[in-house]
Amino acid sequence: MNEKKQKIVLASGVFDLIHLGHIRFLEKAKEAGGENTKLIVVVARDATVKKMKGKPPILPEDERRALVEALKPVDEAVLGSEKFDVEAVIQKYKPNIIAFGYDQDKILEIVEKHIKEKKLPIQIVKIQKFGKEELASSSKLKSKIAVEFKH
Repeated sequence: MNEKKQKIVLASGVFDLIHLGHIRFLEKAKEAGGENTKLIVVVARDATVKKMKGKPPILPEDERRALVEALKPVDEAVLGSEKFDVEAVIQKYKPNIIAFGYDQDKILEIVEKHIKEKKLPIQIVKIQKFGKEELASSSKLKSKIAVEFKH
């Protein structure tokens, strides 16, 4: 067996208003695969964000995908499926590892259930939170901006 076989790590998220927490999450996700790892990031569709969070993201999906792909740890950024189809994404990219952020419990449960049902040899890695509490999420960043610029 070839020891140099590339590992694929899959990560996902909204990535609206990218901040240091996002960068650290993606760095740790890539590190989880060790050497010769390809990090593929699935960026949530605008419709998925609206459905899950009750409001659309500030930046449109194509811009968020391009910004994520420009980040150093990311090898490829793709838009999620229109119908939020976990199975289709896993089949398409065949990851060895799927990395989740500290705040992704809902999708983690869905993915874990799918992996168990299909008996897939995929490792799950949960990445811990980074940085200051007040700026640890895009939502908190948006709130801080709103407060700072209120007249």
